[in-house]
Amino acid sequence: MKRILVLGCGGAGKSTFSKELHKKLGYELIHLDCHFWLPGWEMIEKEKFDSMLDDFVSREEWIMDGNYSRTIDKRLDRADTVVYFDFPRWRCLYNAVMRMVKGKLFKKERSDITAGCEEKFDMEFYRWIWNFNKNNRAGNLARLEQVKESKKVYIVRNYRQKRELLETICRI
Repeated sequence: MKRILVLGCGGAGKSTFSKELHKKLGYELIHLDCHFWLPGWEMIEKEKFDSMLDDFVSREEWIMDGNYSRTIDKRLDRADTVVYFDFPRWRCLYNAVMRMVKGKLFKKERSDITAGCEEKFDMEFYRWIWNFNKNNRAGNLARLEQVKESKKVYIVRNYRQKRELLETICRI
C-alpha cells in the first residue's frame, strides 16, 4: 500500500482522513484542491493541472484526495489502494456548512485548499454536494468495481468504518 487515492463527496471527510493517514504513514499528502484552485477560487489552466498530476501520480508513495472526475482514470491506474467515502448527502452538506461556520467563527485556515480561497456560503457548492450521489455515485462505484481485483478498494459509509479502516491501514 504505497499510493492511496481518497474519493467521495465534498464534506464527507476525505481531507481529514487523508491528513490522519499522512500522520500515521508519512507518505506525501497531495490535496488536489491545493493544485486546482488559485487564490480567489480561480481555476488553474487545464494543461498545468494535468502536468502537475502526471508528476504526482508518477511518484512512488502518496496519499491523494480529491475527485476531479476528468482525471480519475489516470489516478486510478497508478493507485494501489482506493478509499471511497459513500456518505449520505445530508451528512456531507452538514459537514460542509459546519466547516464554513467554524472557519468563519474561529478564523481557521485550511491546509487542504489554496491560500486565498476563503470558505464562504456558496449555494453552487452546496448544490453540488446535494446532487453528488445522484450524479456521480453509480459511476464511481461501477468504476471501483472494475478495479477491485487489482487494487484494494474500501467503501466507507460511516464514521465507525472510517475509524476502523484508519486503524487497519496503519497496522498493515
